[in-house]
Amino acid sequence: MRRIAFAVACFAVSATAVAGDMNITVEIPTLKVAEYHRPYVAVWLEREDHTVAANLAVWYDVKKADGEGTKWLKDMRQWWRRTGREQTMPIDGVSGATRPAGQHQLKFVDGKAPLGTLPPGKYELVVEAAREVGGREMQRIPFEWPVKASAHLSAQGKDELGLISLDLNP
Repeated sequence: MRRIAFAVACFAVSATAVAGDMNITVEIPTLKVAEYHRPYVAVWLEREDHTVAANLAVWYDVKKADGEGTKWLKDMRQWWRRTGREQTMPIDGVSGATRPAGQHQLKFVDGKAPLGTLPPGKYELVVEAAREVGGREMQRIPFEWPVKASAHLSAQGKDELGLISLDLNP
């Protein structure tokens, strides 16, 4: 009986040691333009072959009557082609309202939705933004999972996105 309890305890310790977390900061810059609309933003993970491993966030105009806000999701062209057109909006725990200018934090834990359990491998964090009467921009941050040591990675947007940060912790 002690051996079984010891084996279970060892398994629990090793299972938590494998889990990791990722903290993402998405900056939406303040733009000085005549007609400003908050951008639609999609955040997802891609595998090496560019297939989608997980949708992490989709921000769009959820308050439009009759789901009218979903009409412009296709303006986030890469996200739409990779996974968006297959989704039924809203996606529980993933989609939400557009965000104002500023820094927005997202936190994900391995094994919990929407991240799920990522198998070991090479991935890219992808953030895409599109704005009505504005532009479209996408940033990618490559990383390996699971992480062996804490890492801080980033990409700098130019117009529709500001600094995108990815903090990985074992």
